[in-house]
Amino acid sequence: MDPDSEEDDDWTKYADTGYVSSYDPWADMVPVTEIEEEEYDDEFDEFDDGASARRDIPRCPAPSGIEHAIRLGTCNHCLGRVAGVRIAGDPLQLVGERVREQALERDSNLKIDEGIDCCPFCEDLFLELNLIAERIVGAVEGVEFTKVQLGIHFSKDHVAAEEVLRSTLAATGSRPLKATLSDAIQSTVAEKLPGIVWVKERPELMLLFDTLTLGVNADIRALFLYGRYRKLERGIPQTRWPCRACRGRDGGCESCNGTGQQYPYSIQSLVCEPMIESSGAISDAFHGMGREDIDVRCLGEGRPFVAELKSPLRRTLDLEKLTKSINKAAENQIEIHGLRFSNRAEVSRIKETKAEKSYMIRFTSDHGLTDAEVSTRIQSLSGQMLEQQTPQRVAHRRADKIRNRKVVSIENILITDDEIQFDVRCESGTYVKELIHSDEGRTNPSVAALLETDCEVILLDVKDIHAD
Repeated sequence: MDPDSEEDDDWTKYADTGYVSSYDPWADMVPVTEIEEEEYDDEFDEFDDGASARRDIPRCPAPSGIEHAIRLGTCNHCLGRVAGVRIAGDPLQLVGERVREQALERDSNLKIDEGIDCCPFCEDLFLELNLIAERIVGAVEGVEFTKVQLGIHFSKDHVAAEEVLRSTLAATGSRPLKATLSDAIQSTVAEKLPGIVWVKERPELMLLFDTLTLGVNADIRALFLYGRYRKLERGIPQTRWPCRACRGRDGGCESCNGTGQQYPYSIQSLVCEPMIESSGAISDAFHGMGREDIDVRCLGEGRPFVAELKSPLRRTLDLEKLTKSINKAAENQIEIHGLRFSNRAEVSRIKETKAEKSYMIRFTSDHGLTDAEVSTRIQSLSGQMLEQQTPQRVAHRRADKIRNRKVVSIENILITDDEIQFDVRCESGTYVKELIHSDEGRTNPSVAALLETDCEVILLDVKDIHAD
């Protein structure tokens, strides 16, 4: 709070009572007790003298300013910060000690004013540097990290009061308390934790120090791993699927055999659980470049993904060994390759990438046409732009609208009696099953419409995702 605010309020009262005007609109209704001029002058003089006294406070680095700072109880760290006599490279503590000794040489009777309990600038925070550093060391015990970022929380009142005091007393160009305290904490912690690097962007660990409680909160940043997975077995969802009956509650239910999951495992669980064990993370998130249906395999080079490991205790992982471990545990179910360290930005990249995909699809059709006619009609879809209304099977979770998607190419058409199979490459977001059976006319054109009969998909495989 501004030290003049109370005096300003008093002056406002004077201004509102008409002391500057001889006109009184209530004179004919309310008797006015005349105030002696002398009383008004005394009050005004007192206010003016206080303002003048504030303006007359000497500033550092003038000797009188330094002496005033000492009388206020300024600690050596803050004295070194505000005195304006620091030599580059000198620690603030030593600068403050030197400034204080010089002041005492000038005036041996110089001492702190009575009733002052702590430094008016930092409230003795600099005297607690070792305690703060020890609490930080305790908060990060057992955590592997190199790059760390420090944040400091001050009360608004402390920041405002320090700024007023510094602008009144400190030498021009003195550093703010927050930046100076941050440097001091970092320097003290670095002595106890050699090898750490203080950063302002992309830290592995974020520390928040609260100046009111002297508490330390350590936020371990997530570890990201990029790779590709091949799904070799049908019936595996990409991400964990909570049980429909108990909705994934702890302990599960009879329907899910106590797992809380609709399916016993998923791509996410098969990939991330070994990663959690290796890193000591508390949980995970799985980010894929799209997803295939649960009954669809994903072959070729596989689907790009980023595994997010939250609050990992260990960040130095043997990725080759981890890859082998995952593939061995999930043999014939999935396999991964190309595992490398990543970052959050790549999560956005793979989510936003619109990659073309190649599929192999097999279906039945009682068409009554020759093989040549069937092949010609299916081949006519190559290069066509589809109009696909949101399929009925996903309408409960996606907006009902028409999407335009291109069929890039159709190849390798095989016809065996009533079974037809072909490879199709199409634009990202194409509903391939609906391309076959039309979804009651919601996809146009379609194979069913061209063959003029119903078609039923038997199986579908993602042959490749053209992301690179």
